[in-house]
Amino acid sequence: MSNEVLHSLLKEYEQKKLKAELDLEKRKKELYEKMPKLQQIEDELNSFAILTAKNILLHNMASIAELKEKSEKLKYEKACILHDAHLPNNYLKPIYECSICKDTGYISKENYKTQMCNCLKQKLLDEAFHKSNIANLEKENFDTFNEKIFSDEIDVAKYRFNISPQENIKNIKQKCLEFIKNFDNPDGKNLLFTGNTGLREDFYVKLYC
Repeated sequence: MSNEVLHSLLKEYEQKKLKAELDLEKRKKELYEKMPKLQQIEDELNSFAILTAKNILLHNMASIAELKEKSEKLKYEKACILHDAHLPNNYLKPIYECSICKDTGYISKENYKTQMCNCLKQKLLDEAFHKSNIANLEKENFDTFNEKIFSDEIDVAKYRFNISPQENIKNIKQKCLEFIKNFDNPDGKNLLFTGNTGLREDFYVKLYC
């Protein structure tokens, strides 16, 4: 997978993250207009967070405990207001598509290291699959395969085989089906397709197994 594809996906992640945060601000604005008490609680909680950080630096454990107790009461009061308004507890938090990486594509590990989130890995796999020749399996499969697009004429001089391209492709299809049926057999052989592309009706494939 090229860096260009990864860069494009990360741009999409940036847009998703920004949208989630903008949607949150919109919800907050609408809700605070109806329930000013919620904004007051949020402002107090933000102030307590700053004060807690300062007291941690000063090792003032008594103040930290007091601030924690007040914060818990405010959080409970906020939860009750949301509950009475029939709103979920996460209504005042960004709703990300991926709650694990928060739509960044990466998650933090120990020692400040990061690793790619599974959601981004899956998108990379999906992109690779989409660009492959097997992305359209609903239409391109053995059930829809039409061997009649190959010539039924035998031309040894042209194809260097004593069977027609149509008969050859039928044999190839049968070998492929046998390969699939015995795929789990550890003693089974692999398939190798050789032949030039873009030859249209002159196309001929040799199968080695």
